[in-house]
Amino acid sequence: MADNLPSEFDVIVIGTGLPESIIAAACSRSGQRVLHVDSRSYYGGNWASFSFSGLLSWLKEYQENSDIVNESPAWQEQILENEEAIALSRKDKTIQHVEVFCYASQDLHEDVEEAGALQKNHAAVTSANSTEAADSACLPTEDESLSTASCERPAEQTPSSDAESALEVNDAEATGEKENHCDDKTCVPSTSEEETGENVPTVEDTAEQPKKNRITYAQIIKEGRRFNIDLVSKLLYSRGLLIDLLIKSNVSRYAEFKNITRILAFREGRVEQVPCSRADVFNSKQLTMVEKRMLMKFLTFCMEYEEHPDEYKAYEEITFSEYLKTQKLTPNLQYFVLHSIAMTSETASSTIDGLKATKNFLHCLGRYGNTPFLFPLYGQGELPQCFCRMCAVFGGIYCLRHSVQCLVVDKESRKQISRAVLITDRSVLKTDSDQQISILTVPAEEPGTFAVRVIELCSSTMTCMKGTYLVHLTCTSSKTAREDLEPVVQKLFTPYTETEIENEEVEKPRLLWALYFNMRDSSDISRSSYNDLPSNVYVCSGPDCSLGSDNAVKQAETLFHQICPNEDFCPPPPNPEDIILDGDSVQPEASESSAIPEANSETPRESANLGNPEEPSE
Repeated sequence: MADNLPSEFDVIVIGTGLPESIIAAACSRSGQRVLHVDSRSYYGGNWASFSFSGLLSWLKEYQENSDIVNESPAWQEQILENEEAIALSRKDKTIQHVEVFCYASQDLHEDVEEAGALQKNHAAVTSANSTEAADSACLPTEDESLSTASCERPAEQTPSSDAESALEVNDAEATGEKENHCDDKTCVPSTSEEETGENVPTVEDTAEQPKKNRITYAQIIKEGRRFNIDLVSKLLYSRGLLIDLLIKSNVSRYAEFKNITRILAFREGRVEQVPCSRADVFNSKQLTMVEKRMLMKFLTFCMEYEEHPDEYKAYEEITFSEYLKTQKLTPNLQYFVLHSIAMTSETASSTIDGLKATKNFLHCLGRYGNTPFLFPLYGQGELPQCFCRMCAVFGGIYCLRHSVQCLVVDKESRKQISRAVLITDRSVLKTDSDQQISILTVPAEEPGTFAVRVIELCSSTMTCMKGTYLVHLTCTSSKTAREDLEPVVQKLFTPYTETEIENEEVEKPRLLWALYFNMRDSSDISRSSYNDLPSNVYVCSGPDCSLGSDNAVKQAETLFHQICPNEDFCPPPPNPEDIILDGDSVQPEASESSAIPEANSETPRESANLGNPEEPSE
C-alpha cells in the first residue's frame, strides 16, 4: 500500500493534533524530510471538528472501539534480532462516559439524509449513524505531497476550502426540494419552507405543518453539513502565542477568524453582559458612575501592576478573590473582574495569578475588536489542518488511516476534562442581533467542583445551521461529564418539548440536542513520564482545559528546538520573487498556488484576516 513512499525520513510525527501539526510544519519548513501519519481518517485527533453526521460516526466509532490483538502480526517479521518492538494499543482510551440526548422532535428523522452527503446503503446504515468514512486510505507520494493537506478530507469533516460551496449546494437543493424530500423508502416533508417563508401553507394542511421556529431532529440531520462541532472548546487570545505564530509563519492565510462579540456573566440566576473595554464601561447602564471610575482605576493599575509592587506585595499569599475585597471595588465589580475578566478560580488562584490574567485580558483588548478573543471560522479543527498544509507545502508527506503498529506504550493520565456540546434554538442573552459569539463563566457552587466555561457560537461562525446556536461547556472533571455539567445546562436552558413549544414566551433557550463526554487531559505528560525512551522519540500531550492554546505552542516549540537545535521555529515563508531555482526543481510557493486552493475564499466579509492590525488609540 505504501510502495510509492520514500523509505527514509528525518522526522516521523504520529497523530495530527495541534502540537504535532505545528512540529511537523516547523520541521518541514526547516528542510527536514517529514512523514506525518494518523490512524484516523480525519485531521486533528482530539482537536478535530465534525459535521453533525461526522460526529455521529465518531460516536459510533468509540462505541465499537476495541483493542484488536493479532497473535502473529506481519510487522513482527520485519524486526531484526538486535531490535525490540513494543506494540501500541490501538484502542483510544482518551474519551469516556459518552452520553447523547435528543430533545428535538424525532417524528420525521427516519431515512433522512444529510444534504450533500455521499449515498448510503439503507439496508446497512441507519439514519442515526449517518455517513461513514471511506475505507480507502490516501497515501500521497512525494510528487503529490504539495496538495495532500487540502485533498485528504473525509466526508464527515466539512473542509474549510469547500465548505462554503457545500453550503451553496445545500441551498440549491433546498429550493428544488421544498415540496418534499424522498428516497427509496419514504417521503419526508421538507422543513426548508419554514426557513424561507416563501410558501404559505393552506388552511387544510396548517395542522400538519411544523410550528414556526420548531426545529426537528430531521432538520438537524439534513442540514448536518452546516455544523462544525469541536471536540475541544477553545478561543484564541488576540496577542497569544498561537496568533503570533500564525502571523509569523504566514499560516494565517489558510484560515479566517471572527471576533467574540460579548463577555457574559451568570449572577443571581441571570445572564448579563460584562463591560470590559473603555467604551463598554462608560456606555454601560449596569454600573453607576462611581462604579465606572472604580473599575477604570483598578483596570489601569492591573495594566502596570508590576511597576507598583508595594500595592500588591503584602497580598501575595492570599487568593485573588480575597485581594479584590481589599480594593475599592463593589461586590458587583469584584464578581465581574474575578469570573469574566481574569477568569480565575475563586479559591485556587493567587493574587499574582489574578493580576497576570487580568493584564493579559486587557493587553489583548482592541487588537482585532472589542474583546480579547478570536474564533476560527469552521471550528478549532481548522488550525491543525492549517499547519498540516504548511508542512505539505514544504514537502511533508501525509498518511491518514495508517496506524503505527509498534513504538511505546502510552501511560495513563488521571486528569480529565468534562465536555458538553449542545444545540439550542436561541442565545442565552437575547439582543437585537442574532449573530453574537459569547463566552460565559459559571462559577463553582460546591467545594470540590470547578467553574464551567460556556462558549456560544452563532451560525456566522460556520459551525451550526441558521436558527440554531452551538454551545460548548468545559470544566475540569470531578465526576462524569454529565454529572459535572448538567446542573449548569439546567440553569441556562430548558429541554425542547411539545409543552414548551406551545408557549411562545419561553424564558430560557430551548435545548434541542446534547452530548456529554470526558476527555483525557494529558497536558502534564512528557518524556519523563516514560521509562527507557529512545533518545530520538519525543512525546506530545493532548488538549488541556485552558481557554487558549499557549500550552500546545510552547510544547511544539520546545520539542522542535530539541529536534533541530540551530533552526528558526516556523519562520515566514520566502517571497516567491526571491527564490532562486536550482535546476528544474519546483519552488514550493509556486506549486502551492496551483495545487492548493486558498482556504475560505468565500467566507463572510466581516471575518477577520490576521495581519498587522492598526493599534487602537487609547
